[in-house]
Amino acid sequence: MPFVKKKFFIEKKQKAFLYLMKELGYSQKEAQRLIAKGRLFVGDTPMTRASGEIEGEFEFIYFEPITKGLIPNTVHEQFVVFDKPSGVLIHPQNRNTPYSLIDELKYQFGRDANIAHRIDQETSGLVLCARNKESERDIKMMFQERDMKKKYLAMVHGEFKNELVVQAPLLRREDESAIVRMVVKVHDEGKASKTTFKPIKYFPTYNMTLVECYPHTGRQHQIRVHLFHVKHPIVGDPIYGQSEENIVKFLDKELTPANRITLSGATRLLLHACELEFELYNNKYNIVSKVDFESLCFESM
Repeated sequence: MPFVKKKFFIEKKQKAFLYLMKELGYSQKEAQRLIAKGRLFVGDTPMTRASGEIEGEFEFIYFEPITKGLIPNTVHEQFVVFDKPSGVLIHPQNRNTPYSLIDELKYQFGRDANIAHRIDQETSGLVLCARNKESERDIKMMFQERDMKKKYLAMVHGEFKNELVVQAPLLRREDESAIVRMVVKVHDEGKASKTTFKPIKYFPTYNMTLVECYPHTGRQHQIRVHLFHVKHPIVGDPIYGQSEENIVKFLDKELTPANRITLSGATRLLLHACELEFELYNNKYNIVSKVDFESLCFESM
């Protein structure tokens, strides 16, 4: 379990954050932030005052990463890229999450390494991660300034015949039920969004098409919603194209793999981040996924 609760003992009273800095290697800012979040317990009571003092026995909850041996796609001095499998979270949802990509990253590259952007849990493919605080800031700025070119592959329902540019504004409601909030939709009040789609290969036996996707903006669920909007939903999508009842069953983990195939065509979302192109510190990079996505698609059907 990445989040562990361990007992410590200190003989002489001192500031709690100073002890965490000395014994566990945190920076002052990190130590004080964790204390303020209630991670340090004296008896059963969490200490929330960042400048609080401790003496005697106390417990501290902290992140201790584990590894499942995921080999990075690419390793450079300032960054590393992983080919994330479908189903793996980027960050833990809570303290009980058994494993996420941040585990692998910090286990292999240390506490200062951090993930610079997100892809959905069910989406597989390339995730760019910074190896230190400086490169994290610069990489996140690169994403913010849209200096990153991304390409995805998606297996979609139906025959997708021609290249298509979809410019449809996307809206996510923040003031409704949890189910409605997580479903993004095309709406005139939404944020401007643009995606280019290029068909690669049609599979008549399955009535499905492998499509290249180029998002020009970075909205949540953008590729999924735009494909659903043009009536070519992604195979395996458990949300777009499904009834609210089945969305709830998916979120509650009540759908069997067979149910999932019947409803959506596959046991996972068939969307894969396959290429990243960017310039960092005066060097140009083109990172390509090493995963055979087409084969994975048919293994999931």
